[in-house]
Amino acid sequence: MKYTIMDVAKMSGVSKSTVSRVISNTGYVSPESRKRVLLSIEKLQYRPNGVARAMVARQTQNIGVIIYRQHHPIASHPFYGKILDAILEKASELGYSIFVMTDKDLTSKSADFLLEKRVDGLILVSKLNHELIDYFKNMYIPFVMVNGTCDHSDVIHLVNDDERGGELAAQHMLSLGLTAVSVISGPLEHRSHKLRLEGFQKTYQREGFTLDDDRIYYANSSQFDEGYKGFQQLWERSPNFKALFATNDMIALGAIKAIYEKGLQVPEHIAVMGFDDIDYAAMANPSLSTIHSSKTKMGHDAVSILDKEIQGITTTKDLPMYVPELKVRYSTKGTK
Repeated sequence: MKYTIMDVAKMSGVSKSTVSRVISNTGYVSPESRKRVLLSIEKLQYRPNGVARAMVARQTQNIGVIIYRQHHPIASHPFYGKILDAILEKASELGYSIFVMTDKDLTSKSADFLLEKRVDGLILVSKLNHELIDYFKNMYIPFVMVNGTCDHSDVIHLVNDDERGGELAAQHMLSLGLTAVSVISGPLEHRSHKLRLEGFQKTYQREGFTLDDDRIYYANSSQFDEGYKGFQQLWERSPNFKALFATNDMIALGAIKAIYEKGLQVPEHIAVMGFDDIDYAAMANPSLSTIHSSKTKMGHDAVSILDKEIQGITTTKDLPMYVPELKVRYSTKGTK
C-alpha cells in the first residue's frame, strides 16, 4: 500500500504542515514532534516526493529533463542530443540548472528522483504513455512535452509537422521522376515515424503511385544498423527500385552503407532521402538530402515556455507545429 503525507500526519498525531516542515527541513518543529514524524515515516516506509517538499519550499531554479528512449544511444543520439544541447543553452541563459535523466522504460522512476530533488518543472522528451501523463498532471508540477503528443488538450507539447515533412520528401522525389521508390520506416509506435511515412505514402498515392507492402521495411528501431539491414531485405524482395526514403537520417546512412556494399552508387543507381537533418547528414559522402526538423528551436522554446509556467504566467497550450524544411544535397542529385 502506498501511504500519503496525511497517513504520516495521522500516525504521528501532528498536522500535515508539521510533516511537511520535517520533510523539507524548514521551519520550527519541536524535537518530540520531529521524532514522532520520523518514526512514522520509517514505520510506513513513506518516501517523501517532490510534491510534499514543494508545499513549503521556494523555487530552486532547477529543471529536470527526462529523455525516454528504449534504444541506445540516448543522450548522445544526434537528434535528442541536439535538443538537449539547446535546452542546456537556454536554461543557462535564464539562470536554471538542469538535472538530466535517461530512461529506457516508460515509468515514473526518473520523475520520482527528480521531484525529490525539488525541481521547479520538467521537460519530457520523446513519447509517453497515458499513465505517465496522468501521473505528471497529478503531481501539480509544470511540465512540457518535446517531440511527443497526447490527447490531453491542457498539456503543452512541442512537435514538428512530421506528416508535412513526409510530403516534402515525396514531392522532391517525384519532381525528379523517381516513382520506383522503397521506404525504410522506423517503429510506427513512434508518432514521428508514423506521420512521416503517412505523409510520404499519401503524396505518392495522390500522384497515382501505390507503395506496396513489399516496398516498405518496418524497422525495429531507428538506428544505423536497421537501415543497413532494411536495404538488404528490400533489395532481396524486389531489386529494381531507383529511390529510397528513410524516416530518419541514421536509417538512411545505414542504407547507404549497404547500397555501396552491393556495388551500387548513390545517387547514380539509387537516390536516398532521409529525415531530421542531423549533423552527420551534411558530413556524409555523399551528402544526404533530408528534411530539416527544428531541434534547436524546440529545445530553446521548451525552456522558455516552462519558465513562464513556473512563474505562473499563462501560456497557450495550442501551439503550432514546427514547419519542416527540405534540404537538397548530393544523395538525390542535388548540389554537393
